[in-house]
Amino acid sequence: MPDTNLQLRSLVRSSGELELSLVNTELPRPSSTEVLVRVEAAPLNPSDIGLLFGAADMSTARLSGTPTLPIVTAQIPKTAMPAMAGRLDKSLPVGNEGAGIVVAAGPSAAAQALLGKAVAIQGGALYSQYRCVPLDQCLELPEGATPADGASSFVNPLTALGMIETMRREGHSALVHTAAASNLGQMLVRICRKDGIGLVNIVRKPDQAELLASLGATHVCDTSSPTFLEDLTEAIAATGATLAFDAIGGGKLAGQILSCMEKVLSRDAAQYSRYGSATHKQLYIYGSLDTGPTELTRSYGMAWGMGGWLVFPFLQKIGPAATRKLTQRVAAELKTTFASRYAGELSLAEALHLDKIAEYGKRATGTKFLINPNKGLA
Repeated sequence: MPDTNLQLRSLVRSSGELELSLVNTELPRPSSTEVLVRVEAAPLNPSDIGLLFGAADMSTARLSGTPTLPIVTAQIPKTAMPAMAGRLDKSLPVGNEGAGIVVAAGPSAAAQALLGKAVAIQGGALYSQYRCVPLDQCLELPEGATPADGASSFVNPLTALGMIETMRREGHSALVHTAAASNLGQMLVRICRKDGIGLVNIVRKPDQAELLASLGATHVCDTSSPTFLEDLTEAIAATGATLAFDAIGGGKLAGQILSCMEKVLSRDAAQYSRYGSATHKQLYIYGSLDTGPTELTRSYGMAWGMGGWLVFPFLQKIGPAATRKLTQRVAAELKTTFASRYAGELSLAEALHLDKIAEYGKRATGTKFLINPNKGLA
């Protein structure tokens, strides 16, 4: 193994400039209950891209440096700088999750047992050749699974399972999901089909609707259709959904979902109430694909709630035992329910090519890439 560890870093300068670069750091050494993993696959999730780019205007991106150690710089609008105050002049490693091969281990029996094994790992800084992590941040991959198979074992699978767990714990029986053609959305379709849960999928394009239908999705509503609101209302009526998870955030969609839920709940009301249905409707925003304001037209009574939802705070809330059950299911169904598709594989240097940044920076269906930090490196 080398003495150094190449790592992708993101830096927001107080001058208002973003800098992305590759940095050689000291190779970490595992302690007693840690393992050292040679990272071979790490997905570019929207949350990773958010940390990578910060508030920069990537249309201003410029490439410099060398082919092996490229540097990308981009301007951050002055109006966006206050949001970056907590990370000014701090070089941050990126990459929430990934997978690879355990190449060194601490002296504990549990650590030694993973030597040579393929594992999925979490904990940040995964856009690195090597990552040293505690054992409780590792998930041993099943026999025959590659690092690419296990690269997305945490963020998307646990988000999808966390949504289902939230539904059950809060007393709902079905749910609505936006941006539903994503890798996460496809996983949710497979989970709900397997578990017999009603799911309303909201997409933006006819081809995305066709993709989900091919996976067996029953209720798919396309926002580009002139009958979208009518279709959404009928899908909610068919499933009884009173819970929604919204990856969009901005715009009118969140309010439209709540309004359609209220319309369904009020259809068979025995008597009129100016406060609307007494059944609680809940919408959680868990993404920001649209960074504009969330626009609400109050047409859904008074029994409703809206808030933010993130998977890792949710897992902390339910505790280690419940979380372990979810991760065990991910490992058991890694190549079926929780399989992910990628647009391609990039080396660390390729991830800083401006044409690739333009592609994965769209955060659109079909543009998710894997980074292999050891691709092309000895």
